[in-house]
Parts: sequence; structure tokens; C-alpha cells
Amino acid sequence: MRILLLTNEYPPHIYGGAGVHVEHLCRELVRLDEWRHELRVMCFGGSEASRDEPGVTRVAGPGAAFKGVEHPRLLDALYRNLFMTGGADEADIIHCHTWYTYLAGCLLKPMTAAPLVITVHSLEPHRPWKKEQLGTGYQATCWLERTALRNADGIVAVSSAMKEDIIRLYGIDPRRIRVIYNGIDTHRFQPVDRPDILAAYGIDAARPYVLFVGRVTRQKGILHLVDALPFLAPGVQAVLCAGAPDTPAIAQEMRQRVDQARQRSANDIIWVEDMVPVDRLAALYSHAEVFVCPSIYEPFGIINLEAMACGTPVVGAAVGGIPEIIREGENGVLVPFEPEGPGEPSPKQPQQYARDLAAAINGVLGSEQKRKAMGRSARQWVEAHFSWERIAAQTLAFYADLRSGDRVP
Repeated sequence: MRILLLTNEYPPHIYGGAGVHVEHLCRELVRLDEWRHELRVMCFGGSEASRDEPGVTRVAGPGAAFKGVEHPRLLDALYRNLFMTGGADEADIIHCHTWYTYLAGCLLKPMTAAPLVITVHSLEPHRPWKKEQLGTGYQATCWLERTALRNADGIVAVSSAMKEDIIRLYGIDPRRIRVIYNGIDTHRFQPVDRPDILAAYGIDAARPYVLFVGRVTRQKGILHLVDALPFLAPGVQAVLCAGAPDTPAIAQEMRQRVDQARQRSANDIIWVEDMVPVDRLAALYSHAEVFVCPSIYEPFGIINLEAMACGTPVVGAAVGGIPEIIREGENGVLVPFEPEGPGEPSPKQPQQYARDLAAAINGVLGSEQKRKAMGRSARQWVEAHFSWERIAAQTLAFYADLRSGDRVP
């Protein structure tokens, strides 16, 4: 097969779970023992990011062409999609990731007569806070998603919960959808002993700490975790590796909440605002007593696999695909989450949610024996079920099924 993969994120420019997925999927696809196919990647990029990589085409943006106009981010993406469409070779499978490439996928499907596959990493209607970033352009991204999913021959849902959401929101025939989880690199993420890295971030290796890693965005629930910090057990450090705020407004809100939490808590709250390099993350995960994922919307949650692979139990909200990763009491703890209303990701009672987060964290911290057992179980769980080799093989099998004519009319 000639596989054409379209993506915004691609190494070295990766900032989210979709980029992690694409990086490892591409790497493992070409490592498969039975590999006899051709993989071409078209991604967002430009001259400053150019690399001499066979099979990779980096599509530059419009430069200053959209300066001063409304919706520059949306128009930039659509501009690159047109160049992807014009620059693509013949393909037997077209595989799109995120709304950033949906227009190109929809155009190339009839132009090449190739099946269109879309991996859904998140759903626009479940991310209303994006209105803060895109303004009315958010309505256009919702339209792109709806149009692409209804035109796709095959849809990859990264969790069973995501599959149900796709069916409910867009009325897609379930036969078009295949659940293929995200994976984890268990060599990159494994238990390591590096107290020197902790010291570099001002963390006292002699005292227990609770860890959060993620962007400052409403989706990740970081503000609710900050509100929970004053209720943590005494003597526990809170380490927040939280950067790349979505907007200046949420950056300011985060700063205010952290200041308030510090005033109300005797515990140290360490906020690392710069994104932590991947080669240092394993140490932060490994030394943490517990990792916390307070997301109010999380289709899967690769971040939880990273912590588990380092032998650290996870406290996570019972939303989206997180309950498919956390086995209650075995490798982590699920925190009840009651949404504000149907289709609304915000918690109905934010103060209660913050207290529930704190209670779950304190429960894990309260028993060293149980915590260590959960950490061992976490590592075993990801090794057995979430290897990227397994995910790549399942994806290739999906391609083959679609190519063989196993398509729903």
C-alpha cells in the first residue's frame, strides 16, 4: 500500500497527544516485520523546520499573507491544506490526524479514489473553551470535523468512550469505527533514579510529592487541581509542570489560583512553567508518589501511560477514556466526575470536585505498601496492553480491511 499520512504535528514540532501518536505510529509502522509498504508524511512546517527526511514533506505557511485579518490560525491551516492537496502523490490510503488536515483529506479522497481514514484524538463540540482561542473560527473547525467524519471510510477512535461520543454526536455507523488505543514507549518511560533532575527543579527528593504534567488549558483541569492543593496532607510537595497556556486570560487565572493556594497551604507548591524536556520527564514521574490527571475532557490520556510506565500510580478523573486505563485500586484511583449538563465538560460542583481530587490523592499517599503495589501493577499493565508495535499492527490491519473493500456504504 501507498499510505499518505496528513498531520499538523510531526517531529521536532510536537506539543500534544496527537503529535506523540503520529510520531510513534509512523516509527512503528516502518519497523513492522512484514513491512512492504510506502509511507509518506505531509505535515505543517517550513524552511526553518526543514529536514532532509525521505518521505516527509513539510508544508510552509503563508508568511505575512494573513497578517491583520480575522482568524489567522484557521486560515493558515486551510492554506496549508490546499498545498497538501496539490502536492500529494497517488495514494492507496489517506490517513488524517486532527481538524488541521481534514480539508485536505476530504479533497484527496475523491481525487485519488483512496479510502479516507481519520484518527479522532478529540471532538470539537466537547472542547467549548476553544472559542477563547479561535473565536467564531471555532464554528468552522466544528464544521470541518463533522464533514470529515461523515466522509471518512474508516474512523479510529482512541477509546471506547470516544467511539460512543462519535456515534452520538454525528450519527456515524458503528461499523465504520474501530477502537485502537494510544500507546507508550516503555523504553523511553521507565523507572529511573535521578534525584539530580529533581534538584534542578527545586524539588526536595527527601519529601514526597504529587505531580501534574500538562498544558495550562481548561481541558486538563489544572485549575481544579490547584484548588485541591490546600486540602492535601501535610508535608507533601505539589509539583505542577504546567506551561503553554492557551490564552493570556487563562495564564493570569492560573497565576491567581496558584497564589491563593500558596496562601492557604503550608505545603510547598512548585510551579514549573517551562515545558519539561522528554528526557527529564521519566525522572519526575518515577520519583513522584502519585501522578494526577484532573482532566475534565480526556478522550484517552497518553500522559497517564507515561506515569504508569515509570511505576507511578495515577489519580484520574472518571471521564472519557481514563476509566479504560485506570483499573480502580490496582494501578490507580478514579475520581467521580459529574458534568454540569449533557455535553458539558465542566464539573457541576467545582468545589466538591477539588475536594474529591484531594481525598483520592491523600488516600493513595496514606499507604506506602498499597502505593508501591499499584506502581508495580501500573508498569505491568502498560507493558501488556499499550505497546506502539501493537497499535501500529492494528492500524495496518484496518488499512488492509478498507483496501480489500470492507467499507460501509
